[in-house]
Formats: sequence, C-alpha cells, structure tokens
Amino acid sequence: MCNLCSANLSRLSRRGLILGSAALAGAAAISPHVAWAEAVAPQNAIGPDEALKRLMEGNGRYAANTSANQDYSAGRAARVNAQYPVAAILSCADARVAPELAFDQAPGDLFVVRVAGNFVNEDGLASFEYAVKYLNTPLLMVLGHSNCGAVAATIKVLKDGVTLPGHLQDMIREIKPAVVTAKKAKPADLLSAAIEDNIRRAVHRLETATPILAEYAKSKKVKVVGAHYDLATGNIALV
Repeated sequence: MCNLCSANLSRLSRRGLILGSAALAGAAAISPHVAWAEAVAPQNAIGPDEALKRLMEGNGRYAANTSANQDYSAGRAARVNAQYPVAAILSCADARVAPELAFDQAPGDLFVVRVAGNFVNEDGLASFEYAVKYLNTPLLMVLGHSNCGAVAATIKVLKDGVTLPGHLQDMIREIKPAVVTAKKAKPADLLSAAIEDNIRRAVHRLETATPILAEYAKSKKVKVVGAHYDLATGNIALV
C-alpha cells in the first residue's frame, strides 16, 4: 500500500474514532432524558376529581383574566402523534362559549363536542365513547350557559305553537323535555330553569349510555358532571 493511502486511512480512522466517541457520549447524555420522557405518564393518567379540579382552577384564572395559556404553539410538534385530553366537554355551539379558553386549557387538553343546546345525540355519544375507551379521558362534562338561544327558541316554539324550518325542529324535539319539566315547577325564570334541567338530562344520558359509558361511570373510572357558564362573568359553576 502506498504511503499516501496509508496516511489517508490513518486520518480517516482517527476521525472515525473521534466521531464515534462523540456520538456515544451524546447518546449517553441524551438517553436518560429520553428514558425519563418515555416513563412519564400521560397528562390524563389522573382521577376524575383531579381532572375536575384542574378545569375549575383554570376557569378561576380565566374569569380573573390571569390565564396561564398564552403561547398556543407550545407543544404543537409533540401533539402530532397522540392526544391525552383530561376531559371531554359537551358544549353548546354558541359562539360566545369557548371551552378551551373558559377553562384556560391548552390545545390537546380538552376533547370537545359541540351542538346547539348541548344535548346528547348519537354522533356526540359515539365521540364520548371514543374519548373514554381509546383516549382514557377521566372526566365528561356537559357545559350549558346562560341566555342559551337554543333553549329560548324551544320555549318560544312551545309557547307560540310555531314550527321552525329545516332541521331546527329536531333540535327543539331534543330540548323540549327539559322545558316541559322546568315549566311544571313554575320557576320565576323559566329560561334559567330549563337550561339547568337540560344540562342535568344530558348528564344522565351520558351516565347511563350503554354499553360503554355506563360501565365506566359505574366503576368510577369516569365521572360525568354538569356545569353552567355565565356569559357575563366568565364563571363556571357545577350544576
């Protein structure tokens, strides 16, 4: 072998050893952190009560205008392959209600199903079953709100005997039982009473929905709660 070739091989060998040593050192430095990250439990590996506490504390921050979540791009790449929502929320579609903001939660923290009047339909039920069975979500919440237009419309339809166009009548049919029940108690504020009864009906529907949600609720793996969002103050109270 020529002297030039020997010299080049020698230099390559030394360079390879240096790079190899650096790679090993880097791996040794990184591996503990990788192992630690893999060992950390998902954020929703908590009990229902802890999840509820997290949401209510977040609402306290939101109502006081001291929200902790400011950078919504944080963690975006980490969320590409998985989601670990701490709660699934059935919320009214009202544009003034934004659960992630109202509970001061970041993207990926809440699994939200929205429909005007926050009632449980078959599609929403399937979504909650997915959240519980495959995402391990520990808390389900039905979130109604003050001055709900869907409930107000139902009251007006029943009072005036009118029929709304298109599929709106389907919405009225779902909310009607809450209005009828609330009206029997002769409340001072029928709208507020019907809104709360509508929330409680949705909670009961989720708690007793077979074959999946009822099983999880009965075993206490999942809690189902109702809550009322006050549009004027931003405060959320359990119903």
